Amino acid sequence: MPSLPRSSLGTRAPSWSESLGQGAMAKSSSLNVRVVEGRALPAKDVSGSSDPYCIVKVDDEVVARTATIWRSLSPFWGEEYTVHLPLDFHHLSFYVLDEDTVGQDDIIGKISLSREAITADPRGIDSWINLSRVDPDSEVQGEICLSVQTLEDVRGRCLHCHVLQARDLAPRDISGTSDPFARVFWGSQSLETSTIKKTRFPHWDEVLELREMPGSPSPLRVELWDWDMVGKNDFLGMVEFPPQVLQHNPPNGWFRLLPFPRAEEDSGGSLGALRLKVRLTEDSVLPSRYYQPLRELLMESVLGPAEEDAASPLAVLEELTSGDCRQELATKLVKLFLGQGLTGPFLDYLTRREVARTTDPNTLFRSNSLASKSVEQFMKLVGMPYLHEVLRPVINRVFEERKYMELDPCKMDLGRTRRISFKGAPSEEHVREASLGLLTGYLGPIVDAIVGSVGRCPSAMRLAFKQLRQRVEERFPQAEHEDVKYLAISGFLFLRFFAPAILSPKLFDLRDQHADPQTSRSLLLLAKAVQSIGNLGQQLGQGKELWMAPLHPFLLQSISRVRDFLDQLVEVDGKEEAGGPARALVPPSMTVREGYLLKRKEEPAGLATRFAFKKRYFRLSGEMLSYSKSPEWQVRSSIPVSHIRAVERVDEGAFQLPHVMQVVTQDGAGAPHTTYLQCKNVNELNQWLSALRKASAPNPDKLASCHPGAFRSGHWTCCLQAERSASGCSRTHSAVTLGDWSDPLDPDAETQMVYRQLLLGRDRLRMKFLEDSNMDTTLEAATEQGSSAMEGACTDALARQREAAARLLKVLTDLDQAHEEFQQQEQGKVVSGPLRP
Repeated sequence: MPSLPRSSLGTRAPSWSESLGQGAMAKSSSLNVRVVEGRALPAKDVSGSSDPYCIVKVDDEVVARTATIWRSLSPFWGEEYTVHLPLDFHHLSFYVLDEDTVGQDDIIGKISLSREAITADPRGIDSWINLSRVDPDSEVQGEICLSVQTLEDVRGRCLHCHVLQARDLAPRDISGTSDPFARVFWGSQSLETSTIKKTRFPHWDEVLELREMPGSPSPLRVELWDWDMVGKNDFLGMVEFPPQVLQHNPPNGWFRLLPFPRAEEDSGGSLGALRLKVRLTEDSVLPSRYYQPLRELLMESVLGPAEEDAASPLAVLEELTSGDCRQELATKLVKLFLGQGLTGPFLDYLTRREVARTTDPNTLFRSNSLASKSVEQFMKLVGMPYLHEVLRPVINRVFEERKYMELDPCKMDLGRTRRISFKGAPSEEHVREASLGLLTGYLGPIVDAIVGSVGRCPSAMRLAFKQLRQRVEERFPQAEHEDVKYLAISGFLFLRFFAPAILSPKLFDLRDQHADPQTSRSLLLLAKAVQSIGNLGQQLGQGKELWMAPLHPFLLQSISRVRDFLDQLVEVDGKEEAGGPARALVPPSMTVREGYLLKRKEEPAGLATRFAFKKRYFRLSGEMLSYSKSPEWQVRSSIPVSHIRAVERVDEGAFQLPHVMQVVTQDGAGAPHTTYLQCKNVNELNQWLSALRKASAPNPDKLASCHPGAFRSGHWTCCLQAERSASGCSRTHSAVTLGDWSDPLDPDAETQMVYRQLLLGRDRLRMKFLEDSNMDTTLEAATEQGSSAMEGACTDALARQREAAARLLKVLTDLDQAHEEFQQQEQGKVVSGPLRP
């Protein structure tokens, strides 16, 4: 056993009430994680390559798993996750594994980032980081409950260490459990508890008494071990308390287990590296009424007259926003206006400003402006089911058929073509002709699906495109700019929506896995063709990709159909509100999430575990979780959302199955019921957990603890208690959820983010609009030119800008004060007078 430094203090785990963030001001913590790519990974397969994937853990909980990239030592994932975190989050870990079809997957290495490392730079982490070796002794998890007393008697000082229980320990045995015992060290003495077999939630309730030996005061160290009949015992974690803590504040409560202290060093690049982007956002959200003035300013901007666009509060916010924050701001603003039923006026306001600033129609919406980002995020928010309906059939065909297609002679593999039924020796011409036939065979159904989808396109998107077309026609009415009204829409729909989804189906949830290299190349060719159609063929025959010429006749033939499609797309009743009605946090009747899951009730079944789970199609709305044999099945069963008391993961050892969760409910008579649901992967599990927890968030009497196992064979598989009604052995983790595009709207959190963005630019706001002498210089120049009309217009515009800036600063000051008062209230300080509404 390695020697330990004496400064490794155990960390007290917060109580359940503390983790809820009690008080009127809600606390939120979210982590944005992007697993970009890897490089120089070691080969784990006999072929000289690897099949790498990443697992992302928050503390000890798996929150995401990337797709597997087959046969690559430099994989590209490009997968992004937003994880809603508990308030006691400590560290984030990335494990890279090599997937094996037979046996266990090989661990390549890991990266561990502490909370302090992530928050050291407000912009977060964006860099290459070398992988470290995985040391089993450092892979610990869980907590231990202790009560320590130091007593004096005639024989001197003694220490009573009451080892009560532990929870959520790491599984060390093949059964998915452990055989834990505790070993207590004080000075030169040590004692052990009994061993509890086959559990990760042991209950000892044993008091170990140790005597102080002569010499300097000693720390107390408690280690947990997994007992093994054959071979050495496995380390499960430890806590340590220095003498001053034992004397002044003896440990009493739950404490997080720590690994053996040792400096973690990367492998110097021998295990490869990952490129990661990680940013932690921690915030406090005030009650809704405090954000109303800011919301009113933003709504007033989009509802005001067009001539005031450049001087509105929203225009001031856009000028303060840097490029790297623009996408996040666009997402929050789109959600905020969607919740208010004003997405149409909001997008129209942004496109009016964008069009008014554009002099060359060829550059319209080509930059990453707030308008471009907002329309792009709007399409993802409201149009993902539409995109799936249009593209999924053909994308599935490309993945399943895996045909070889190539038009670029520099990339043709003529050796590969010998396996594709060519007569005689293959040639570039043979490959080109065969590839052309295959490509048009896929492109035809894609174009057919798109141009035939007018009736399936969400009305909100159609109305937004109708407004966009109208603004472009007003700005560029000349005959030579006839195509601009089509390009403005197709630039979003084809170039920023359909083409990226074809190129990377995994990132748009069209497939569970990334494509292999051959399929990826086919998708790239299809995406390029769809881009050319979206550009209305304006760049055909230009640039370096002249090898695409064989496709040009098909593309040109499709362009006239696309024009007709775009004309039909904007033929929609403008009276309907483009944003739709305002929606609650979880709409009562709207389907939040749906899909097939495997379901099992808590009652014992006669069949084997694997066959006790039955496939059912689930739909979740704000008021009901319903299920049936298929989406079209008329007979449906349901669970009222108001009955849900907990939604938690289930240990794999409970049913010897992965990705299982439990929905614990309470019926009208107060009787508890548990439904077990199995998902197909960890990402789907997290998304269902997220949706169910948000839908049931307002429910009273939520459970503070539950059993992560199942009651089988007369006992709980997790803690071995023999009573079905025994209290839960593990606290619930409702704060850890995976965010995705189907997350419900939260206008207060969205407005809080806008407020934070304004805070970052407050100094620039003052200088640019209230203290900037250039504004006065502009007015003086207009006066010198002697034009009273110009002078009046300039004066009015500057006055409106200054007024908007002043109103924004007033709102910021009020929100600052409200945050400060709530923080003082939480810290127990006396606040003079009531909080201002």
